[in-house]
Amino acid sequence: MKSRAAQLRDLLTGNGLNFLMEAHNGLSAKIVEEAGFPGIWASGLTMSAALGVRDNNEASWTQVLETLEFMSDATSIPILVDGDTGYGDFNSVRRLVKKLEQRGVAGLCIEDKLFPKTNSFINGEAQPLAEIAEFCGKIKAAKDTQQDPNFCLVARVEALIAGWGLAEAMRRAEAYRAAGADAILMHSKKKDAGEIFEFARTWDGRAPLIIVPTMYYSTPTQQFRAHKISVVIWANHLLRAAISAMQQTAAKVYKEESLTNVEDHIVPVKEIFRLQKSEELIAAEEKYLQPSFTKQPNAVILAASRGSELGELTQARPKAMLPIGGKPILARLVEDLRSHGIRDIAVVAGYKPETITIDGITLLHNPDFEHSKDLATLACALPKVKDNTLILYGDLLLRRYIVRDLIESDAPITIVVDSNVRQKITDKVKGDYVVCNVPDERSVFSPDARLVKCLNSAAGESFRQAHGQWIGALLVRGPGLGLLKESLTRLQSRSDFPNFSVTDLLDDLVTFEHPPRVMYISGDWLDVNNLPDVERASTFTQGLTYQRQL
Repeated sequence: MKSRAAQLRDLLTGNGLNFLMEAHNGLSAKIVEEAGFPGIWASGLTMSAALGVRDNNEASWTQVLETLEFMSDATSIPILVDGDTGYGDFNSVRRLVKKLEQRGVAGLCIEDKLFPKTNSFINGEAQPLAEIAEFCGKIKAAKDTQQDPNFCLVARVEALIAGWGLAEAMRRAEAYRAAGADAILMHSKKKDAGEIFEFARTWDGRAPLIIVPTMYYSTPTQQFRAHKISVVIWANHLLRAAISAMQQTAAKVYKEESLTNVEDHIVPVKEIFRLQKSEELIAAEEKYLQPSFTKQPNAVILAASRGSELGELTQARPKAMLPIGGKPILARLVEDLRSHGIRDIAVVAGYKPETITIDGITLLHNPDFEHSKDLATLACALPKVKDNTLILYGDLLLRRYIVRDLIESDAPITIVVDSNVRQKITDKVKGDYVVCNVPDERSVFSPDARLVKCLNSAAGESFRQAHGQWIGALLVRGPGLGLLKESLTRLQSRSDFPNFSVTDLLDDLVTFEHPPRVMYISGDWLDVNNLPDVERASTFTQGLTYQRQL
């Protein structure tokens, strides 16, 4: 396999037009590589900005080296670093090249301004340029120092930025080429590419030509090809995009004092873990450490019922396969679980199981679904209930954080309870209402909420005592697995077992002094039981579109 320096040289000397994308740390460098770019531009401006300092050599060269080391470790594609003026004289450039090669950096770009530099877009005409002979000395020092013959030295010409004209730009570019530069970067801050194209025509391919169309971004890319440009650098756009997103998110959270309307529009924490290669660490732990870690969660989804209250909508399919916003409820739920890294998903079907056509799930069957309730459906999946198993109803629509918080619970059995029930009780909506030992106080000093009892699913005045509604989601972890199986065995021994729901199992756990922990939420979920629910669900899923695409 070619070295990264050789890869960069191929990009510079190849026949086609190539593109480098800006990155400023290890994470952004990884994103550039995943996007498909063949190389990275380590921008001095954006590395400085990410450190919160100006692009005036306020970040020391050793701080830049540390950033580059993280970028190099995170990627396998070549990095061309914006080395400003080389951080000093020829001797500074020699040491810089040595340290860059040690970190696997493929190339260095230096510009013919004076140290300390100022960004070219800040009063560029007033910025003095280095003497040609002095800058050529830096180029020669760099080329004499490099150990890898493919290491690339790019000379950035600032004559057009400084207003010195095409003739001076040509004079400098030719001198730098003769001194050993592997490519010329010609910079301009005009809003059209006219002077760049004029230089390209005059230069006529004497050495690879690199451009940075930050200001003349509207120029069609085909014109760059027509003028035989070798490499285009998109110089600062990832950082600018990140700043915009961070400003909007920070303002929204500050204004609303809540994360509820933000969570579905940002990547999940799991995406950060993926970019950090957390799975590789997990594999290494399994190889090098004793197996004493928490197991990856799996899920069991109960989706046996037709949902007869939905009438003709479920005549040809079970309720869980009812399309909401163009996608079945069950498919949405499965996607949500997978966004949390849950791959082992079992679905217990009943009514028309052949219509459940979702890839990557284990399909089980409750043959007696017409004459039994959901606890019998859960019993059909008992072999799939393990340490760290989520059990969910198949008609759930919910925001991503609910699953995330639930799988982080360390209690033997945890149930999710919506404390926002007052309106539901007033409207006499059916639901699995529950009484808990403490209400939803959201205080760090309040004791753990525990289930006291489940109430009858028919709404009425007795529900005034309810602290919330169980949404149909629970987690079994560690000793909770044995507790759940013991409870299920007790209830299966009774003749009326087919009439039992999961809420009866929860009550049984309380009776035998193993009350599940309650994880309170306030809204942010829906189940679909009737036609009005379908309309509400369509509106609800509009807020989940971005989440489901991840």
